[in-house]
Amino acid sequence: KMVRSRRLELPRPFGHQHLKLARLPFRHDRTSEMPDPPSGEGLPSTGPGGYQIGPVVASAPAPLRMAWNNKPLDDLEWTVREGRSDYAATLAEMEARADAIRAGTAPEAVWLVEHDPVYTAGTSARPEDLRDPRFPVFAAGRGGQYTYHGPGQRVAYAMLDLKARGGDVREYVRRLEEWMIRTLARFNVKGERREGRVGIWVDRGPDGRAPGGQGQRREDKIGAIGVRVKRWVAFHGISLNVDCDLAHFTGIVPCGISTPAYGVTSLADLGLLVSMAEVDMALEAEFEAVFG
Repeated sequence: KMVRSRRLELPRPFGHQHLKLARLPFRHDRTSEMPDPPSGEGLPSTGPGGYQIGPVVASAPAPLRMAWNNKPLDDLEWTVREGRSDYAATLAEMEARADAIRAGTAPEAVWLVEHDPVYTAGTSARPEDLRDPRFPVFAAGRGGQYTYHGPGQRVAYAMLDLKARGGDVREYVRRLEEWMIRTLARFNVKGERREGRVGIWVDRGPDGRAPGGQGQRREDKIGAIGVRVKRWVAFHGISLNVDCDLAHFTGIVPCGISTPAYGVTSLADLGLLVSMAEVDMALEAEFEAVFG
């Protein structure tokens, strides 16, 4: 079983450096004896949120590469942080923890946190995609573009040794996607990947607002992914919209996607009253299924 704790003691903050642009939702620091990763992923009834709800969806395994090494999770530290975590302090602590994992002085870890409202810029963020900086803006150092973190959103920071798992960054990103898809399935939500659009999406049906009217379907993003890899230790991770203020996303172009048919959603927006504790239990169970 994984080692669990309720909170961690913050170390002294470390500095943060701006990074060159990346084209995929992960950043890799090229300091390793291993090769660099490649550059660069009709339900029957309707619920109160307008989302089509069907019978319970089983979390059946998706095709995942057999080359991935499932390292035992016995020593992994699983932490649920209570209250709001300061973004800058958490970012510094996470980078320090990644260094300690590579040095062999700390175990791998997953931290489940909730932040006060912030906008974070990945290494591919475009200045014009920051429409209204009403909240603090941070350069996150991860791959990807702008995203929002705030109350009612569960952020899961995963600090894992990819070298011990075969060094396949693309497969790691795919497993982060699978983690969210299986977690959502526990609440009867069908989360899906989309070619050329990072993150996990929900099909909302025909959208009269989109160009072409009812002929085009509306798809909303419910989960985001951003990863940085330093000396083959991955950190940052995923965010899942549980019951957050979706209006806060209007201050940015989320992940650089401004097409009218693509928006954002949450479990609450889909009509599902789910507690953060229930989401945490689902995340933990499915993490072990995907990464264990």
